[in-house]
Amino acid sequence: MRFTFLGTSAGSPTVDRNVTAMALALDESRDWYLVDCGEGTQQRLLKSRYTLSGLSAIFITHIHGDHMFGLPGLLTSASMQGRKAPLTICAPEGVESFVRHALKCAAVSNMPYELNFVRSDEPDFHFQDQRFSVSSHALSHRVPSFAYRFQEKPVIQSMDQDKLEALDVPRGPLWGELQNGNSITLPGGRIVNPEDVRLPPLPGRVAIIGGDNDQPDLLIDAMKGVDVLVHEATFTDPVLEKVGPQYMHSTASMVGEAAEKGGVNHIILTHISGRYRKHSSDFASSVEALRSEAQSVFSGQVELAEDFGCWALDRERTLARID
Repeated sequence: MRFTFLGTSAGSPTVDRNVTAMALALDESRDWYLVDCGEGTQQRLLKSRYTLSGLSAIFITHIHGDHMFGLPGLLTSASMQGRKAPLTICAPEGVESFVRHALKCAAVSNMPYELNFVRSDEPDFHFQDQRFSVSSHALSHRVPSFAYRFQEKPVIQSMDQDKLEALDVPRGPLWGELQNGNSITLPGGRIVNPEDVRLPPLPGRVAIIGGDNDQPDLLIDAMKGVDVLVHEATFTDPVLEKVGPQYMHSTASMVGEAAEKGGVNHIILTHISGRYRKHSSDFASSVEALRSEAQSVFSGQVELAEDFGCWALDRERTLARID
């Protein structure tokens, strides 16, 4: 599972960071999913491995502009590039209206592909395709905001050779039939089913990708079985004390404490205030202050998202940054 960050700044862009957007994909796959789409996302995509033709679905966490203003341009570019496949956009109320009005005002008509909007703020929301099962979870922000829990489908493994030999299944076409999911009949009439000789399926990996939220504890129940939590950490505790709670954002320690309670092994902090710099002589103004604060209350791995940074979660549940 790969997490590629296209924008990691809070509210407005900085010299080093664009506003929020993230690409999610399964390992080496060129098919991918977009979570949030701040202004300029399509330009950031040009420096990534992903194309608009490979985009499988879009998930918007909430209606604030730094999370969705990039949608009209991205959708129009997909049209200009000849996309024909329908595209699903999962989003709370207001996003569809914004997109359709923006396209209408820009005289964009006769799109060559169908846009399917699905309300992720409905209690029965559920998205599913051949790779993921996705649910939404309400957060706390100035507008309705949501996190998406991506559950990878279990991975079907190959045949267990020891079991095949123990059942006296001869090598050759019969092995192929079982591999293709077909039952076979052995000489003498014994029936062997694929599930009799298949290795147990590998459990899917799980990630939560959250929108803006000042109560990470709201996700504790959803964190059960989660490998990676991607969550905003706009401030450190000292800065939040200065600016006050009116912006309704999390601090790094709030995220770390919630992840510790939820049993998550890895967290990636994003949506970072522009006041924090990658290179700063003042530690309090450094992005490392966020990592340090989260790590002080969290026993797992803490990563700081960067624009164009990519992290991979392998099948052993190890999270590592990759080029």
